[in-house]
Amino acid sequence: MTKIALAQVAGGRGDPARMLDAAGRMAGEAAAAGASLICFPEQFVTGWSPEIPPGSGEPLDGPLTVAFGRMAQENGIAVAGSIVEAAGGLRPRNTVVVLDPGGNLVADYAKTHLFSPGGEDRYYTAGDQIATFSVGGTTFGLAICYDLRFPELFRIYALAGVECMLVPAAWPCCRLSHWETLLPARALENRYYVAGINTASGPDGVYCGGSLAADPDGVVIARCGPGEELLIVELDPATVHEAQSALPSLSDRRSDLYHRLLSKL
Repeated sequence: MTKIALAQVAGGRGDPARMLDAAGRMAGEAAAAGASLICFPEQFVTGWSPEIPPGSGEPLDGPLTVAFGRMAQENGIAVAGSIVEAAGGLRPRNTVVVLDPGGNLVADYAKTHLFSPGGEDRYYTAGDQIATFSVGGTTFGLAICYDLRFPELFRIYALAGVECMLVPAAWPCCRLSHWETLLPARALENRYYVAGINTASGPDGVYCGGSLAADPDGVVIARCGPGEELLIVELDPATVHEAQSALPSLSDRRSDLYHRLLSKL
């Protein structure tokens, strides 16, 4: 069994140092509750924005990643945090970094599907790789917010042996019903756990929280309200393999046919 913590916080208050201090306290609470990993929402330190000046961001080993590493070390817990990653001469990437309890970077994932309705694709560079890592005997995969609408990515993670997907997000109130539908759907169709970590409600009224975790049957096993909250979720990797064996939809796929049909479009 693996315990994880979903840290639903209201981001972007204009004071990164205070945000990191508050996150550190949550990491301590999560570790005290027996969690092996804590995951925060998308760009929670600064607040997500689709518009970002050219040349913005920091390197993968920059100040925020270092701060997350220190947080992990001080609390003895793996930390999944979010940064704006500088990408050389390219536009920056929207990236999640994972630090192990020793403060070492063990995974990084750049958002694959950029939110074009908000113009994110005009300011960021899309990622083109998946990222997996293991904590407490469970294999995790990473996606970010808008990625949730693309089942192809989640299927690739299932074929890669992932047992739980983490989806940090800044998902607005106006589409919260989509969030509540898609997270369990991604879990059910791939027969693994999916945990969505959303931004808590704040003074701007854009976000409404609703972080949740769904099991391999698509059943919601834990859910947050709208405000700031630390949600502890227990995962059983054996449940994933039992579910996939009982209903072997992954092995019944016809990938050869799918490729042929796509080639005719």
